Amino acid sequence: MAMDMTQLEAALSLLLTEMDGEIEDRHAVYQRLEHILGQMRATGQPLPDDLVRMERQLAAGFAADAAASPRLTEL
Repeated sequence: MAMDMTQLEAALSLLLTEMDGEIEDRHAVYQRLEHILGQMRATGQPLPDDLVRMERQLAAGFAADAAASPRLTEL
């Protein structure tokens, strides 16, 4: 179910409030951010540049982590 603009703004506000302190679970933040931005993309809403950058940085960090970790077949 798609969120309307008010719901998306509330979800973003909640996410940013929760992130105001230390980020303990980067994957959870990334998943929520990806979901919210995906909803915004689907409805043609403008995306906040800083949140798009954060989404890309988190994705790049996960890709780097995956590349640096040993594969199960290498163990």
